Amino acid sequence: MTELLLGLDVGTSTCKAAVVDAAGAEVAHGQAPTPWEVTPAGVQIDPETLFQAAVAAARDALAGAPAGHLAGIGVASMAETGVLLDGRGRILHPAIAWHDARGEAAARAIARDLPGFVERTGLPATPLCTLAKLRHLRDVLGPERFGAARRWLDVASWVVRRLGGRDVAELSLASRTGLLDLHAVAPYREALAWAGLPDDLLADLVVAGTGAGRNDGVALPEAGDAVLTVAGHDHLVAGVGVGVVAPGDVLDSCGTAEALVRVVAPPLDADAIRRSVEGGISVGHHVAPGRQALLGGLWSGLALREVLEALRIDPDDPAGREELDAGALATAPGEAPALELELRSLQRPPLHLPDAEPALIWRAAIDAVARGVEDALGHIDAVAGPHTKVVVTGGWARDPAVLDAKRRLGAVESPPVVEAGCRGAALLAGVAAGLYPSADDLPVVPARAKEHAR
Repeated sequence: MTELLLGLDVGTSTCKAAVVDAAGAEVAHGQAPTPWEVTPAGVQIDPETLFQAAVAAARDALAGAPAGHLAGIGVASMAETGVLLDGRGRILHPAIAWHDARGEAAARAIARDLPGFVERTGLPATPLCTLAKLRHLRDVLGPERFGAARRWLDVASWVVRRLGGRDVAELSLASRTGLLDLHAVAPYREALAWAGLPDDLLADLVVAGTGAGRNDGVALPEAGDAVLTVAGHDHLVAGVGVGVVAPGDVLDSCGTAEALVRVVAPPLDADAIRRSVEGGISVGHHVAPGRQALLGGLWSGLALREVLEALRIDPDDPAGREELDAGALATAPGEAPALELELRSLQRPPLHLPDAEPALIWRAAIDAVARGVEDALGHIDAVAGPHTKVVVTGGWARDPAVLDAKRRLGAVESPPVVEAGCRGAALLAGVAAGLYPSADDLPVVPARAKEHAR
C-alpha cells in the first residue's frame, strides 16, 4: 500500500495542508482561512477555533488524496503566537497574533532588566517575542489567574496536542519565544522568573521530526493513527520543502513578509549573535539537528501590494499584471526612476510614486525590494560567511519580473513546489514515522526546477 504523509502549515493568513507521497510528490492540497479576531486590545484568536481551521484544511487535502496508508502528520506554524494553559489544560487567554504590538512596554523592560537577552536568545527585545506578550498578560490576567499558568505551547504544538499528541517544545519554534537559552539548549530561567512563570513552562525540548504520539482519531478520524510531529517554524520548514537544509543554503520566501533563512553550522558564538541581531537578523535553532538559522524579515510583499493598488491593479490577479510585468522586464538598466519603499516596519508612511509610466514604476518598486534583500543577505554573509545558494519560493516568486530581479542575489533556484511549508512538514513527519533517517535524507525536490544565473 502507498505510504502517504500529511503536512500542515498553520500560517498568518491561511491554514494550508498537503498530502505527500513517500517519493516526495505533492498529491493533494487543502486550505482554510486563519480566523483572527480584531479586538480593542489587539489581534488575537481563540485556540480552539484555530485548531478547527487546521483540521478543516487537513480534511480538504485528505479528501482529494489517493488511496494509501497515512504514516505521519507534521505540523509547521507561525512563531511567537501560542497558547497559555493552566495545570488542567484550560486556556487562560486567546492566542495573541505574533505581529500584535501590545507588549511594547514589556519589551522596553526586557532590554532594561535582562542585559544578556540578545546573546542568550538570539532575538531583539521587541513586542514580537513571546516573552513580551506573556509579561503583558501578567498585568491583564492579574496575579491569581496568571499564577495558574503551567504550560505554553506554540501553535504547531497546540495542534499536535489537540490531535492526541504529547506536549513538546520544538527547538526552532522555542527559539522565537525569548524563553530559551540558545547555548544551553534549556529554558532561560532568568527570563521566566522575570515574567513570573515556572521554570518548566516549556514542554520537553525536541528537534523537528521527533515523534509526539499518534493521532487519536477524535478530531481527524480520516488520518487513522498516524504518527504526529511538530515540524517547526514555518519559514524554516518551507526551506526543508525546497531543499534548503545544508549549511550555507538560503531560503528567500516571498510572501506578504519576505523571509530570508540562512542555515548555519557550527553554531554562532555570543559576539556573532549580537552582531547579527544588531543588523536586524535573529538567530535560532534550525529544524535540522546541530544547525542554527539566521532569519531576516522584510515587508516586501506588503510594499509591492501598495504599489499595485496605487497603480489601480489588483495585487491578487497575476494575469491582470502581465502587461505591467512585460514592460518591467523590458526596462533597460537605469531607466526606472528612483523609488524608496518602507521594508522594515509595518508603520507605513504615505506612498509617493514618481511621475512615470506604470511599467517603469513597477520596475522601480521591484528593484527597491531587491536592494533591500541584497542588503540583508550581505549582512548575513558578513556574520556567517558567504552563502552557497539561494532558493526562492512563495507567492511573489511566481511573478516573472520579481523573479528576474532576484538575479542580483546570484544563482537562484525556483523549484516547482506548490506548498513548500506543507511539503517540508510532511517530509519531517516521514522522519518521525521512520520513512527517512533524518532531515538530511529526504526526497529531492521535484525535477523541472528553473535556475536563473547572474
